[in-house]
Amino acid sequence: MTDRYVKVKGNPGLVRDPVTNAILNVDQSVLMRQKQRNIAHQKEKALDDKINRLENDLSEIKDLLKKLVS
Repeated sequence: MTDRYVKVKGNPGLVRDPVTNAILNVDQSVLMRQKQRNIAHQKEKALDDKINRLENDLSEIKDLLKKLVS
């Protein structure tokens, strides 16, 4: 942590930027857990999107087969 930031009383993982008055989280373990949650969420969303595309493709195939049969 640089001298630029002011420690937040009662919260060792937080500092205040006196220029912008922003509160910043400098607790690396918390930041790493959040990053891991974000990555897991992105993977879950990608998997959901892939499943939806497969369901749509399967539906189209079924419709085409029905048209061929009739």
